[in-house]
Amino acid sequence: MPRTILHLDLDAFFCAVEELYDPSLKGKPFAVGGDPTSRGVVSSCSYAARAFGVHSAMPMSQAVRTCPGLIVVHHGHGRYGEMSEKVMQRLADLGPLMEQISIDEAFVDISDLREPPEQTARALQSRIQTELNLPSSIGIASNKLVAKIATEVGKHAKKGSGEYPRGITVVPAGSEEQFLAPLPATMLWGVGPKTEQRLTQLSVKTIGDLAALGEATLSQLLGEHGRDLARHAKGIDDRPVSGEHVTKSISQERTYAVDVSDQATLEKTLKKLATEVGHNLRQENLAGTTVRLKLRWPDFETITRQRSLPQPTNLDTEILKYALELLTTCRKTQPGRAIRLIGVGVSNLCPPVRQLELFDKRGEKDQKLQKALDEIQSRFGKKSIERGK
Repeated sequence: MPRTILHLDLDAFFCAVEELYDPSLKGKPFAVGGDPTSRGVVSSCSYAARAFGVHSAMPMSQAVRTCPGLIVVHHGHGRYGEMSEKVMQRLADLGPLMEQISIDEAFVDISDLREPPEQTARALQSRIQTELNLPSSIGIASNKLVAKIATEVGKHAKKGSGEYPRGITVVPAGSEEQFLAPLPATMLWGVGPKTEQRLTQLSVKTIGDLAALGEATLSQLLGEHGRDLARHAKGIDDRPVSGEHVTKSISQERTYAVDVSDQATLEKTLKKLATEVGHNLRQENLAGTTVRLKLRWPDFETITRQRSLPQPTNLDTEILKYALELLTTCRKTQPGRAIRLIGVGVSNLCPPVRQLELFDKRGEKDQKLQKALDEIQSRFGKKSIERGK
């Protein structure tokens, strides 16, 4: 029997949440994001702003020029997480197989529900609107790929109207390929800028054009990726809805308002980022064996460098130590060059195990100190105490 997968995407989620706290924003062009006088970018924008051409990831300074009178609202991070959790609780009521893929997006396997899929979608959409006052769009299909694209199709149906789309699109089992065929190839998962450029050279504009090339041709052109695209173009996707969320890496980064070349300032930023990464790792009871440094130069060229560790760590001091070593190595190749963005991450995650703890008294003391710091910060806030130099 075919599965029935529901995909929900909250419409302009950050903006919808901000309207709950400031109703005067309703119907107005506004954007949530950073400072337009600095290097802030648009995280989300209202549909009234989108009608002027504003979109996510656009520099906020450009958004203000694009839409005169644009209202800029700064992030309310805690609000978004709280509202997201409430939405996910309602999704989980539909069935045990619920997979959250972002703060405002999730899949639910509703194969076991007896009521018609569209009825389920309308009831869920109405419940989220009535109880939480949040608009949403829903796509339903026999697999995750087509369900997500169905949601996007519902959203695009009202593009330019200046209103929340609140779309509901149901793709009956067996009609997946027919549904996808007229849609732009760029709507298919796996078609990024490079693949799009390659497909354009082959006069491929729609998903139907892509499917017509066939698996053999696409495999020859794009390798394993081409084989996947051939299956996806025909609406084939066997991935299950998984309730397990696996964290692959934890990172933090900062974009400077003004490019920075001063070593002391860079090291101070690294310390703060390493502290945040370490805290997040310990919160999830994880450690990692790879520390990664990310740098972006003023011309937007971005480089990453990483270092493998002898054993897993989630300690701020160790993360900072290796991040500083990587920074020193990178700056030797381009001494004095200013930096626009700096980031620290830890990957290859696993449970925190200190195999050498009995023989490493310094490491043991550092762990005890870190535990004490975490306990104080959890009671009195992150700024209540921090390590000295």
